[in-house]
Amino acid sequence: MRSLELFSGTGGLAKGLELAGFDHSAFVEYNKHACLSLSANFEPEKVFFIDIKDFNLASVNDVDVVAGGPPCQPFSLGGKHKASEDQRDMFPYAIRAVEKLTPKAFVFENVKGLLRPSFSAYFEYIILRLTYPSFTLQSSMDWQQHLAQLREVSKFPYTGVKYDVKFKLLNAADYGVPQTRERVVIVGFRTDICQNWSFPEPTHSEDRLLWEMYITGDYWKKHKLAVVPHTTIDPFLDEKIFRLKNRFGFFEPELLPWKTVRDALHDIPDPREEHGIEDHIFKGGARSYAGHTGSDYDWPSKTIKAGGHGVPGGENMIRYSDGSIRYLTVFEAKRIQTFPDNFIIKGAWGEAMRQIGNAVPVLLAKTIGLQLAKTLNTNTEVQLSTSRVH
Repeated sequence: MRSLELFSGTGGLAKGLELAGFDHSAFVEYNKHACLSLSANFEPEKVFFIDIKDFNLASVNDVDVVAGGPPCQPFSLGGKHKASEDQRDMFPYAIRAVEKLTPKAFVFENVKGLLRPSFSAYFEYIILRLTYPSFTLQSSMDWQQHLAQLREVSKFPYTGVKYDVKFKLLNAADYGVPQTRERVVIVGFRTDICQNWSFPEPTHSEDRLLWEMYITGDYWKKHKLAVVPHTTIDPFLDEKIFRLKNRFGFFEPELLPWKTVRDALHDIPDPREEHGIEDHIFKGGARSYAGHTGSDYDWPSKTIKAGGHGVPGGENMIRYSDGSIRYLTVFEAKRIQTFPDNFIIKGAWGEAMRQIGNAVPVLLAKTIGLQLAKTLNTNTEVQLSTSRVH
């Protein structure tokens, strides 16, 4: 199965799909540093350093899946919230790729802010455009007028390709990523291919992590630490643990525990020691202030974001149990985003963190990719079986 990677960034989604068995036909990316990273980790001749507006879609063929993460800034909670009025809104070009290539399926990822009530009409427009990609916007229309038509598409003689489109807000921590990262994932299957897509079920839970921390103590034992007793210093935590005991009693939660920063980094030496890891370089200057406190070492990381000092929440810092903090190294940030250790990120610390913060966690991408592959392969098997009967 072949995939076309749009808005590829440094390749988190691409790497996950590759690990799920997909071959890449091309990577389209407009940031030169990200293109250097892509070229270092994938086949350089497939990397196109070009504006998506200028990319010749006819240069690729036999694409089974179109994938990508259109720029999130128009919808980010920390941005200007201009949506369709933001020149960085690339969803029209993602839709154009689906229209021109008619892949069997597509998968697009974006920030949680896309689901904000203020964007609801435009998000509905995106979903309907992806459902009916050949029902194009006329030059005399704006998107609101086009949306009105799409809502009544059954009244028009539409004979173009149609997709069954589903979306869901996923938390990467629920799939084994050591990071609480909520993202909207949009998946569509051509209706003549499959109508039975379902998002992968979570494999990890906060309940199980709390259970192993404060009821069995298994989390601390696993890391060869003294069991940390539950003390009543946080009323919200007290309430969670109380409800947990009442809900499960003697029966432990079924899923695996959320992965913590310690789980991800426990075998990595301190960056200030001799270690020989090329991108594990200590960066000083970390400081804490209101809204910028770092990620607790014994909890999933806050969302890694595209920036450094001053990023809301201090997501790119570690906070230890003694209150000390420091910046994540590039190597550590890769671990938290579940990139392979040997994945190369080009650029200085700030640029590397920007690329990592913009990426889809590789493990989450692989999980989605495996579900895509399973659905596509199952449908192929059904079609072959049917053709043999006839």
